[in-house]
Amino acid sequence: MTTKTMLLAGTALALMTGTALAENLRFWTTEEQPERLAKQEEMAAAFAEATGHTVEVIPVTESDLGTRATAAFAAGDLPDVIYHTLQYALPWAEAGILDIDAATDVIEDLGEGTFASGALTLAAFEYGYASVPVDGWTQMIVYRKDLFEDAGLEPPTSYANVLAAIEALHNPPEMYGFVAATKVDENFMSQVLEHVFLANGVSIVDEDGAATLEEGPTLEVLDFYKAIAEASPPGELYWDQSRTLYFSGNAAMIIWSPFILDELAGLRDSAPPTITDDPTSPELASRTGIVTNFSGPSNPDGAAWGDIRYFGITTDAATDAAMEFVAYSMGEGYGQTLSIAPEGKFPVRRGTTENPTEFTELWSTLPVGVDRKAPLGDLYAASMIDEIVGGLDVAQRWGVDEGQLATASKIINSQVINRIVRQYIDGEIEGAAAVASLNEAIAGVE
Repeated sequence: MTTKTMLLAGTALALMTGTALAENLRFWTTEEQPERLAKQEEMAAAFAEATGHTVEVIPVTESDLGTRATAAFAAGDLPDVIYHTLQYALPWAEAGILDIDAATDVIEDLGEGTFASGALTLAAFEYGYASVPVDGWTQMIVYRKDLFEDAGLEPPTSYANVLAAIEALHNPPEMYGFVAATKVDENFMSQVLEHVFLANGVSIVDEDGAATLEEGPTLEVLDFYKAIAEASPPGELYWDQSRTLYFSGNAAMIIWSPFILDELAGLRDSAPPTITDDPTSPELASRTGIVTNFSGPSNPDGAAWGDIRYFGITTDAATDAAMEFVAYSMGEGYGQTLSIAPEGKFPVRRGTTENPTEFTELWSTLPVGVDRKAPLGDLYAASMIDEIVGGLDVAQRWGVDEGQLATASKIINSQVINRIVRQYIDGEIEGAAAVASLNEAIAGVE
C-alpha cells in the first residue's frame, strides 16, 4: 500500500469514525499580514471539514523563525508544519528538525514530475527532499518588447543580447539602455549581482566553503556589469530608480522581481506607470517582455536567481495528519495557497499527473493588484506566463548545490562583492586586481 493510499484510507476512516483519529495540527507561517492570514485560515477550515483534522494557523515573523524553531526543537515542542524560506531547508534537515521521509513521501505521491525541477533540486537531501516546495519566484529581466521588435533585436536572454540591445537603444536621457543596481549598501544590488554571476556559472563558494574565483569567467561578469552600469543614469541606483525610469518610458531594460507585474498594469496607485497620461492603463504591461533564464558566455545553459518557499514537516509532527495537510495544500487547496499573493507566488507544482498544466492555468486566473484587480492571464500573453513559471526549472542560489548556503549568505550580507564591483565599474581598479580583491575579501569573510 502506498503512502497516498494509506493517507486516503486514514482520511476515510477518520470521517467514518468522527473525531477518533482527528489531530489538532499547529502550522507556523511567515505570511502574517491580516489578509494573507485570513486566506490560510480559510484553507485550514476547508481541510478540517474534509478530514476532521483541525489546524491552528500561527503567524511567525520571518526574522524570528530560525531562533523560534531552534528553541522549539530543543523543547520537543515543534509545530507540525512550518512554511519556511529556502535558507532553512537543508540546515534544518541536517539538525533533525525536519522529517525528510515525510516530505519525500508527499512529493512522490503527488508526483515528482509535477513539480518545477529547480525547486526540488534546491531542497534535495541525501535520498530525498528536506521539504515540500510550495511557491516561489525568480528574478527577471524586464524589457521593452515593442522597442526590441521594432529594432529587430533578440530578447535579452544572454549577456550578448543585452549588450546588442544597449548598442541599439541607449540614447540618454530619453532612453537609457539599462538601469543597473549600483547602490552598494542595498540588498537589491546583492540580488542583482548574484543573478548576473549565476548566469555565467560563477559561484563564490564550493564544497569546502569560500571559493577562489576563476579569473576568466569572473572578468566576463565584471565587464558585463560595467557595461550595463555605463548604460545607466549616474548616481546611486537601486530598485526605486529602476522602476521609476522603466515606468516613465526612459529605460529599455531593468532587473526586477515579479512583484512589478501588477504595477506594470496600473493596478497599484502607489507605483503608477507614467508612460501614458493614464496611470491606471495596462499599456506598459502590453509593451513589456520578461526573461527569467539568463546566460553568460561561460554558461550557455543559463540560470535564474530563485526564491522558493517550502512546507517543512517536523520531527515532532503528527506525521500522517501533517502529510495530509501538506498534500491538501498542494492539491485541492493549492489555488487558495497561491491566491495569497499570486504575483509573487509562482506555482512550483504545475499540475497533476492527469492534468500537467492544471495549476499553472489556475494561477493565471487569480486576481493580482492592490487598488484594482485583474488576472495575470488577462494582462500578459500565455507565452509570457510560461516564461515566468518556467524560470523555476532553472532556479539557483549560491551555496545550495555545494551545501554552503550559510557561508554564501554570510559573504553576500557583508556586501564586499558590491563594494568591489562598484570600484571596478567606477574605474578605481583594473580587472585582474578586482578579481584578486574579490578572492581576498570572500576568503576574509569566513
